[in-house]
Amino acid sequence: MDSDQRTTLILPVENQVRELDAKLLLACVAAERGFRVVFGSRAPIHYAVSSIPRGVYMAKSMRRLSDRMFSILRQLGHEIVAWDEEALVHLNDTSFYYGRRLSPRALRQVSRLFAWGKENAELFRRYPQYDGTPIHVTGNPRMDLLRPELRGYFADEVQQIRHRFDRILLVNTNFGWSNHFLSGFRMDENEGKPNNDFEERLAAHKRVLFRSFQEMIAPIAESAPELTLLIRPHPTENPQMWRDLAKDLPNVVVSNEGSVVPWLMACEAMIHSGCTTAVESAIIGTPAIAYQPVSDEDLDDQLPNTLSHQVSGLDQLLEKVREAADGELGVAESPERDRIIEENIAGLHGAFACDRMIDVLVKAGYASRRPPRPGWPRYFQGWIHNQVRTSAKRFNERRQGHRNSRAFHDHRYPELPIAEIRARISRLGAGLNRFADVAVEPLTEHLFRIESRRSV
Repeated sequence: MDSDQRTTLILPVENQVRELDAKLLLACVAAERGFRVVFGSRAPIHYAVSSIPRGVYMAKSMRRLSDRMFSILRQLGHEIVAWDEEALVHLNDTSFYYGRRLSPRALRQVSRLFAWGKENAELFRRYPQYDGTPIHVTGNPRMDLLRPELRGYFADEVQQIRHRFDRILLVNTNFGWSNHFLSGFRMDENEGKPNNDFEERLAAHKRVLFRSFQEMIAPIAESAPELTLLIRPHPTENPQMWRDLAKDLPNVVVSNEGSVVPWLMACEAMIHSGCTTAVESAIIGTPAIAYQPVSDEDLDDQLPNTLSHQVSGLDQLLEKVREAADGELGVAESPERDRIIEENIAGLHGAFACDRMIDVLVKAGYASRRPPRPGWPRYFQGWIHNQVRTSAKRFNERRQGHRNSRAFHDHRYPELPIAEIRARISRLGAGLNRFADVAVEPLTEHLFRIESRRSV
């Protein structure tokens, strides 16, 4: 039996390019405060969770797909805290958001909620099945990486990108509904295959945007030959379609390499259609262009578009591209811009979002004690359920086209050597003059233990 009573903080990562750096920063902050952290790919964490010492599992979503895993976690004695990674950008129709992103059963098993900002906190409170779970407005670790104190973390990558491609126009796509990595795959019960009038309208709207983005690539490439047009598909998308589109265009490149942040820092401007990256661009100071050949207030993601130059036609888009190529396009300014950012994102000034989150856990007592031990019947039930679930998931890893397939996992979470993890921690620490005592060791493939050497 493990006599170490420190709480283990369990930090799963689903999409490596989007989440890894931010959650690694959170892991380092937690280790610095005395937590032992198990960090790595979400699926292997779930397989191993019955052997991880009792602790706090930090979830990035609370959908119906989480119901079973959350029940297993609680039966094994883990507590769950959560934020919603997609809550920053959502449609005006909150019932659509609630139906896709929040499960009453999952929410009942969460001890604390972390919110991106005041708007997100109110979104949680207005949920019809909200049960009074404490909400902490902390911000999100992804935004910590955009603060001036940490922008040097990406300096080498920015330099390498500029050396490889010179001047870049970034196109961020977000068409998982129409171009999923797994052909014919339904993203969850309510995604990919419309099942009511609103979703049918939304799917049709997305299809038009998808076609329009495909049709704009060649005209942009021809109108700004001095720029490299870098298409960055969403992690859930099939990049091959974009590669086929780009194969005869010499200044078009398709890449989903690394975090989007250094690409945003390196580019002249970014084109999108309702992407969270437009919010990141606004904070960094990179011009963002929202291309809206069709527009519907109910079907468009308003926050990223509000912080962007909004254009509706191809000619307007090409004018903005020309301004970017000539170095004349600045960020989209408006009287409401600063207020909008402040309402939606906490932690851009003062304490980092990571520190605020760990403060919440420390004040709750987790730094000095584990969650209560469950009774043996309850624990054994959770252990059995996890073995059965893991066996089914392992079987599905071998099924081509399944959402649990090994190919899809490796697309979203490529192998990451421990030397790379250590190098990233070193870079994070150098920017903040922190984490000198933080150590990392491998546990299994894709899983690592991160803790302070003082606590070992």
